[in-house]
Amino acid sequence: MLENYLPVLLFIALGVVFGLGPLVMGFMLGPRKPDSEKLSIYECGFEPFEDSRMKFDVRYYLVAILFILFDLEITFLFPWAAVLQDIGWFGFWAMVMFLALLVIGFIYEWKKGALEWE
Repeated sequence: MLENYLPVLLFIALGVVFGLGPLVMGFMLGPRKPDSEKLSIYECGFEPFEDSRMKFDVRYYLVAILFILFDLEITFLFPWAAVLQDIGWFGFWAMVMFLALLVIGFIYEWKKGALEWE
């Protein structure tokens, strides 16, 4: 019975060794020389000037949502392009409609000023 599970156990053991081995080696062999500059708070290359719990401007969230939206669009385009010959004209026009909806949403966001930074 054990010979059936031996390859799986060996695979798990090798995964743990290759995953944790470099971390343990880095912890044990890496230099530890903390000083005041290394232990200080770091924020974009300069000293923090406000509380870390301050509210962000809403434009930050709009840009983040737009990035996610168009990033997801690309994740749909690659598999679609790979199987375009198999899905035929129906798949082509379905993707054209999908892209048209995204372009309409992009134009709407553009007209609303979500892409403008003051």
